[in-house]
Amino acid sequence: MQNSSAAAPRRSFDLTSSSFLIVAFLTGIAGALQTPTLSLFLTNEVHARPAMVGFFFTGSAVIGILVSQFLAGRSDRKGDRKSLIVFCCLLGVLACVLFAWNRNYFILLFVGVFLSSFGSTANPQMFALAREHADKTGREAVMFSSILRAQVSLAWVIGPPLAYALAMGFGFTVMYLSAAMAFIICGIIVWFLLPSMHKGKGATAGHIEAPRTNRRDALLLFTICTLMWGTNSLYIINMPLFIIEELHLPEKLAGVMMGTAAGLEIPTMLIAGYYAKRFGKRFLMRIAAVSGLLFYAGMLTVHTPFLLLGLQLLNAIYIGILAGIGMLYFQDLMPGQAGSATTLYTNTTRVGWIIAGSLAGVVAEIWSYHAVFWIALVMCVITSGCLMRVKDV
Repeated sequence: MQNSSAAAPRRSFDLTSSSFLIVAFLTGIAGALQTPTLSLFLTNEVHARPAMVGFFFTGSAVIGILVSQFLAGRSDRKGDRKSLIVFCCLLGVLACVLFAWNRNYFILLFVGVFLSSFGSTANPQMFALAREHADKTGREAVMFSSILRAQVSLAWVIGPPLAYALAMGFGFTVMYLSAAMAFIICGIIVWFLLPSMHKGKGATAGHIEAPRTNRRDALLLFTICTLMWGTNSLYIINMPLFIIEELHLPEKLAGVMMGTAAGLEIPTMLIAGYYAKRFGKRFLMRIAAVSGLLFYAGMLTVHTPFLLLGLQLLNAIYIGILAGIGMLYFQDLMPGQAGSATTLYTNTTRVGWIIAGSLAGVVAEIWSYHAVFWIALVMCVITSGCLMRVKDV
C-alpha cells in the first residue's frame, strides 16, 4: 500500500512535467507559424510599402514590451499565473482570427498586434510558472528550464518551414487558423493539466525588497542580453542579403545556415543546463560572448559555403547559451519575481530587434552588408565588458 501511494504523486508529477513540455512546444509553434512569414503577409496580402512593413515590426515590439511588462508585474503581485496564461492564449486566438481574415494595415497594427502581444506573453508566463513549480517541488530548475527552452527551439526548427508550406500551399488564412488551433490546444492543456500557484500575502510582502538589491546587476544583464539578441537580429536581417548580393552564393545556403544553427542550439541548451550548477551562469555567458566574437569575426573573413556552415557551431553556442541560461540568470537575480524576470528577459529580444532593425538598413545602405557584421562585432565586445561586472549567481 505504501509503495502504491508513493507512486501516485510521481505519475502526477510526470504528467505535469510532460504538460509543461507540450505547452512550451505549442507556444513556440504558435509564434513560429506567424513571425517568419509576417513581412511576406504584409507585402503580398496587406500591400504595405517596405517602410510600413518596417514600422509594423517596430510598433509590434514597442506594444509587446508595454503589454508584457504590465502583465508581468501584475502576475507577480497577485492572482493565479495559470489563469493568466489561459487568458493570454484566448487573446492569441482572437489575434490569429483577425490576421486570418482582416487586411486593413492599421487595424492589424493597433488591434491585432495588441491582441497578439497578450498571446506571445503566454510563453514567458509559462516559464515563470515552470520555475515556481520546480522550486516548490524540489526539481532541478536549471535543467528543467533548459529542456523547456529546447522545446521552443525545436518548435522554431519545425515552425518556419511549416508556416511557408501552409501559406504558399493553402493561403495565409489557413496558416493563421493553424496558429489559432495551437493556442486553443495550449489553453486547454494549461487549464486542465498545469498546476496553480496561488500567491499568499506573506509571500508577496516578503519578496518586495529582493529585486532592489540586484537592480544594478539586473540592468547590466538586460544590457548584455539586449546586445546579444541585437547582434543575432542583425545577423538574421543581414545574412541572406550578404550571402546573395555580396558573396553571390546560392539562396538556399542562407536557409541551410539558419537551419543548421537552430538544430545545433538544442544540444547546446541541454549541455549548458547540465553544467550551469558546476561552472556558474556568468562563466557560461562568457563562453557565449567569446563564441559570438569568434563567430562575427569569422563572418567578416570567411566567404566559402563549407566554412560558413562550420561557423554555425559558434553561432549555436552563442545563441544556445543565451536562450538557455539568460532567462534563468534574470530569475536568480530577481528572486520572488519570476514573471517580471522572465518577461524582462523576453523583452531583451524585442529591444534587440528594434536596435537591429534601425541599424541594419542604415549601415547596409551607407556602407555595405559586410559592414553590418562590424557593428555586431563591436556589440559583442561591449557585451564582454558588461559581463566582467555583473554578479555571478
